Amino acid sequence: MKEFVISEETSERAVLVGLVTPQQPELKTMEYLSELAFLADTAGAESVKMFIQKLDYPNPRTYVGKGKLQEIKEYVDDNDIGMVIFDDDLTTKQVQNIERELQVKILDRTSLILDIFARRAQTASARTQVELAQYQYLLPRLTRLWTHLERQRGGIGMRGPGETQIETDRRIILDKISRLKQELVAIDKQKSVQRKNRGKLTRVALVGYTNVGKSTIMNMLSKSSVFAENKLFATLDTTVRKIAIDNLPVLLTDTVGFIRKLPTHLVNSFKSTLDEVREADVLVHVVDISHPNFEEQIEVVDRTLRDVCNGADKPMIMVFNKIDAFTYKPKDEDDLTERTRENISLDELKATWMSRLNDNCVFISAKKGINIDELKARIYEKAKEIHVTRFPYNDLLYEKYDDTMTE
Repeated sequence: MKEFVISEETSERAVLVGLVTPQQPELKTMEYLSELAFLADTAGAESVKMFIQKLDYPNPRTYVGKGKLQEIKEYVDDNDIGMVIFDDDLTTKQVQNIERELQVKILDRTSLILDIFARRAQTASARTQVELAQYQYLLPRLTRLWTHLERQRGGIGMRGPGETQIETDRRIILDKISRLKQELVAIDKQKSVQRKNRGKLTRVALVGYTNVGKSTIMNMLSKSSVFAENKLFATLDTTVRKIAIDNLPVLLTDTVGFIRKLPTHLVNSFKSTLDEVREADVLVHVVDISHPNFEEQIEVVDRTLRDVCNGADKPMIMVFNKIDAFTYKPKDEDDLTERTRENISLDELKATWMSRLNDNCVFISAKKGINIDELKARIYEKAKEIHVTRFPYNDLLYEKYDDTMTE
C-alpha cells in the first residue's frame, strides 16, 4: 500500500485557486487566498499566481469552470508550475478530473495543513495525532491514490470476484486508524496522570489564532526558549511551564493555534492537546491586532473554544498583541466613503466594543516588551482569585504580597 508521503522539496512553484460566491465576496476570497499563500510558504512552496472565479457554487466536476481550468492549465504549462492548491476541500471526483486535466500535483487546504502538521510534529504524541488525521483524510480518497485498486486477488480459495485491492487497502487503513486511536487513548491517560501530578496550581492556557505571538509571550513570561517564528503553526506540541508572578505559582500552557476551515477530524485527532485548554482555569486569548481581519479571527477562536470546551464559561483575558505593527491610514475630510479597518486608529478601536471588556483586556507588544507588566498584573489577579478559593487560609498571605507590591 502506498504511504502518505510528505514532500521534502523546499521550493516547489504553486498557483492558488479560489472562488467568489454569493456566500463569499471577493474581498473575503482574497483574504483567504493570502492566508493560503502563507500556508504554502510555511510548507516550503512558492506561490506565484492566484486564480479567482465568480460562481454561484463550486463546479461539482472540476471546482472551477471549464474555461478557467483551461486558463490554469495554460499558465501551469508555460511557467513550470508543479502544484495547484485549492482553497477549499475537494472531492475525490474533483481531484481525479483536475489531475487528469492539469497533470500536476493537486492539493486542497486540508492536505496542505496536514503537510505542515507532519513537518512540525516533534513529540510522539503529536506525530501520532498527525498520522491519525492523515489516515482519516486518506480513507475516502483511496480511489485516486493507488493504480492497482481494481485488480482482483485470485488463487486457491479465492474463486469468484474475490476481494478488490481497494477493499484490502481500506481495511489496512481502518486497522491503522484503530491502532492509532488506541495509542492516543494511552497518551491521554498518561497526560491525565501528568496533569494530576501538577497538584492544584492555577492553570493558564494561551489560546488564539495561529501566528499571533503565543509562543513569544510564553518565552517572555517563562524565560524559556519555546520555538517561535513568523510561520503558521510554528508551535504544534503543547508546552507547559511553571512560572511565578509576584510569588504566585502558575502553570502556563502554550497550545496549537487555530485557523479558519480547520478540518473537524484534525481537531478530533488533537483531543489530548486540546485537553490542556479544557482543563485550564484561565484562558489568555492572544489576538494579532495588526491583522486587517483580527475580529474574524477572534470569532474563529471563540467558535472553536465553544466546541472544545463544550461551552464552558472560563475566565478569559483578551490580549491584543503586536501593537507595534498596527498601522492605519487616516481618511481625508473630503472622503465620503465608508470607513474601514485601515482608516481607524488604535485609540479609536479601543473606544469601540473593546471598551466593554474593562479589565479583561490589555494591549501589548511581546516583541518590543510593551505593557508586559500590565499583562502580568491581569494574569495575577485572575490566578489569585482561583488560588484563594482553593487555599482560603492563604488570604492574609496574599494581602501581604499586595502590600509589598504597593510599597
